[in-house]
Amino acid sequence: MNNTGNIKVYVDVRASFAPDGRLTPEQIKWEDGTIYEIDKVLDVRQGFAARAGGQGDRYTIMVRGRQSSLFFERSTERSGRNLGRWFVERRG
Repeated sequence: MNNTGNIKVYVDVRASFAPDGRLTPEQIKWEDGTIYEIDKVLDVRQGFAARAGGQGDRYTIMVRGRQSSLFFERSTERSGRNLGRWFVERRG
């Protein structure tokens, strides 16, 4: 499926859980297969994706010296393996 018209892009993310329960994204796999290492997580808070719509945990991250936002959209399911999905807002 071609997502070039969509502003909200769901991406594969490698993340880790700390013993205290913190979820930390470490790597993003873009839709073309390119893998980007997340250099640093600057902030985490509830946030609204203004351009793409939707709300979730907004991670302000640094990737290759550029600041970006990565969103974790929590699943509404109370049980099961689907905790949620990661997305980014497509740039211009």
